[in-house]
Amino acid sequence: MHPRFLLLAAALVASPAFPQATPAPLAKPLADIALHPEREASAQAVALNESRIAAEIAASILALPVEVGQTIASGTVLARLDCRDHELALARARAAHDAARSRLALSDQQLRRARELGSQGFFSKEALDARATELDVVRADTAQAQAQLATAERAVGKCVVRAPFRAIVRQRLANVGELAAAGTPLVALADADRVEVAAQVQLGDRDSLARAEEVRFVGDGGTRRLRLTRVSPAIDPQARTVEARLVFADKPAPPGAAGRIVWRDLRPYLPAEILVRRGGRLGVFLEEAGVARFHALPQAQEGRPALAELPAAARIFVSGQLGLKDGQRIAGSSP
Repeated sequence: MHPRFLLLAAALVASPAFPQATPAPLAKPLADIALHPEREASAQAVALNESRIAAEIAASILALPVEVGQTIASGTVLARLDCRDHELALARARAAHDAARSRLALSDQQLRRARELGSQGFFSKEALDARATELDVVRADTAQAQAQLATAERAVGKCVVRAPFRAIVRQRLANVGELAAAGTPLVALADADRVEVAAQVQLGDRDSLARAEEVRFVGDGGTRRLRLTRVSPAIDPQARTVEARLVFADKPAPPGAAGRIVWRDLRPYLPAEILVRRGGRLGVFLEEAGVARFHALPQAQEGRPALAELPAAARIFVSGQLGLKDGQRIAGSSP
């Protein structure tokens, strides 16, 4: 048989007897087809207080009874300083204060006696005024001695340096035997309780993070639930991100733990495969009273789910949409 007849016979066998029917366009509610993609951003746990605890007086260091890596309670002794000079200064201040109080008592007694004599005509008014002025001067000297005593007591109290909060010891910045001047750093601490998560969030994800029902920290130390506290309005000019601060709902991760925050976007997104292009714009076809209406999605991109700012009840064509035209009447589009 001629080869041309063989090709014709093969084509007849391969061709269906009847043309296949094109499936009718099908529309479904947005709520049934919407996607809620998971978002994430790089993050790190940071202590709100990273403190370098310093000496407040000049003295030799006698002891540094904490070690790097320890977790210590609030009030724990961090350093003991040689307090002998300050204790001597306290003794001098206390003695000066006692002397001033004695002079004050004597001056007060002399003034009372002078007033008694003055009432009997044995003391002039000028002499009484002089005694009263002397009492005021001695009272001021006593107040000054009281202030000096309080200052000396505070200095002695600073001979023992204590942790201001529950903390992790980061560094020992001084050594036993060194002379510490006022302001010399002794120990570096990281707050063990007040720990936040700092996350760098893309501008487009800022609103979805604010509306998220649940946010998790995934990284060093496992997965932990978070609660959003604030988002900075300042934008990083290079990375084009904003910084979000979150707190741990339960036990915090250790300061410095790195990872990411993860949350689910509550805004509805449409699958990429139902998008169509009309007039150079990407969008979807909606069913409105049996009529197909093209709805453009300005933020849509080829091959990616598209954000759909539509009511949950909006009916969207999920099949047969490629052949639809705007304004085309549809029969039996409901599932």
